[in-house]
Amino acid sequence: MPLLLADPQDVTRYAIGKLAVEQRLFEADEVCAVPHFTQLKNAIDEAIRQGASVTVVIDYALLNCSEEELTLLHQRFPAIPFVLFSDQLSRDFLRRMLLPDKAFSVVLKDSPLNEIHDCLADAVARRQYICPRILSLIESQERQDTERSPLTATEREILKSMSLGHSTKEIAAERFLSVYTVMTHRKNIFRKLRVNNAQEAIRYALRAGIVDPLEYYI
Repeated sequence: MPLLLADPQDVTRYAIGKLAVEQRLFEADEVCAVPHFTQLKNAIDEAIRQGASVTVVIDYALLNCSEEELTLLHQRFPAIPFVLFSDQLSRDFLRRMLLPDKAFSVVLKDSPLNEIHDCLADAVARRQYICPRILSLIESQERQDTERSPLTATEREILKSMSLGHSTKEIAAERFLSVYTVMTHRKNIFRKLRVNNAQEAIRYALRAGIVDPLEYYI
């Protein structure tokens, strides 16, 4: 099960590789240095061709790859966990990458060793890990978004139910409303959020903290 270290810094690749081996998450010969983003896709392709399961640790900022390139790479390899390991990640970027998709984990380069350890272990186990500082940063933004939300309390509750997979009929029964009334609320939610469909509205709900990502994934 190879560990691909996509980072241009020799010292970073050495340290993470050594830590991963000491944790017995990987054998020494499973750790592969990938100093350039252009090499990453080929390295993943080769590992998959050999039937191996892959974990990627990537410094998105230092590799100078765009968010679109990273997203396309994930879409090509949706089962592969990516650990974003950097100190140069914006809050908006993190929210876009972390909340809708649990394939991405994040830990900072100046995080304590126990957090880096936990992040690697969770990535190998296919669990998302968000280090405490980043989690706090995202939650603070979610609170601000909640305060600025254009939705009424009822609309927020209906959007939460939508995000949890409840149908229009189910929401109507839960809230003792007619199906027509719930449909009207849905239309108002889409209009206020300036979205065209339920999936876009759900992404807003995740970003704004209307629904807990853990509830959504369950």
